[in-house]
Amino acid sequence: MRIDVVTIFPDYLAPLELSLAGKARERGLIDIQVHDLRGWTRDKHHSVDDTPYGGGAGMVMKPEPWGEAFDALLDDDGATVVFTTPSGQPFTQAVARELASRERIVFACGRYEGIDQRVIDEVSTRAEVREISLGDYVLNGGEVAALAITEAVVRLVPGFMGNAASLEEESHTLSDSGGSLLEYPVFTKPATWRDRQVPPVLLSGDHAAIAAWRRDQAVRRTAERRPDLAHGSVLLDGIEVRAAEPADAGELYVLQLACWVAEQHDNPGVRIPALHETYDDLRAWLARDTVLVARSAGRLVGAVRASLDGEAWEVGRLMVAPDLAGRGLGRALLERIEALAPATATTYALFTGAGSLRNQRIYKKAGYRLRGEIAPGVVRMTKRIGPR
Repeated sequence: MRIDVVTIFPDYLAPLELSLAGKARERGLIDIQVHDLRGWTRDKHHSVDDTPYGGGAGMVMKPEPWGEAFDALLDDDGATVVFTTPSGQPFTQAVARELASRERIVFACGRYEGIDQRVIDEVSTRAEVREISLGDYVLNGGEVAALAITEAVVRLVPGFMGNAASLEEESHTLSDSGGSLLEYPVFTKPATWRDRQVPPVLLSGDHAAIAAWRRDQAVRRTAERRPDLAHGSVLLDGIEVRAAEPADAGELYVLQLACWVAEQHDNPGVRIPALHETYDDLRAWLARDTVLVARSAGRLVGAVRASLDGEAWEVGRLMVAPDLAGRGLGRALLERIEALAPATATTYALFTGAGSLRNQRIYKKAGYRLRGEIAPGVVRMTKRIGPR
């Protein structure tokens, strides 16, 4: 693979001489050339920017030096030109995989307010153009983005990684379902450090158990930190969500008691209605309200209910079996029950314990906001229902 980087700060790209990238250059796996844009200027001051047409703050990079740079660097070899810009497509591992399939990449590192748009338009008639953003923030220039993108791309080049298996078990690797998972926690020697133990399963020698533990940890970490990455079937593998039936009542009663014991622990002294309901009370709201249950291998592992009170779709009894907490099931159930709100509802509403901070964090991530205490130790949270 050949990579050219055009910048007004060539020294910024010096890290490409280090570590695995430097070794790959020495071995001829990748060829990286860094070019100073000022070498294509024609005035004595080597000017690369000027004031913007239409007024405004900042400066714009001039088209002339960029045009000459591309005249010199582009030929008929099918290069892909990457303009690093905060207004571009977000960079992801999927984009890295795409770029890793290219034979040649040319990076154009903009500065100031950006590069004159005519340069991008003209280059797009001669080569594949990708405008790529490193993230939702603004840097002083495109060099940092070019470094990051280069490192993410070249490590996918065959032969770059000494152990190719490393690429199969890292964060953002595609799963069979089409989503991706963050990498599981990793540990090394010693087995005990500052009274903290390595998880026993990793010391067991049971490879099947280790693989299962690692996948479960990856699923939990993804559900907690980046649920947007994974396809729902990854987080909820083997779990069926359906409307509740009268036959679910017995298991639902047991699961409710198990879940709200933990709630009572977080809210000492607060009366928890779910712990005081009788079996007949549960059967009554099961018949009256909209109720969803989740089952895995025949076992009831989650549930949620809702009912309309005026214009509020009141959500309650959101519960997940303790051994499946953190996998995204609670969030999935919440989304499913919200989707069943009638057209007349304008607000989602729920309540939880004032001491149930984990619950509150989950609801806040889902868009709910605290509205104050409605009883001692009990807070109400609501979310407006958008256009449907």
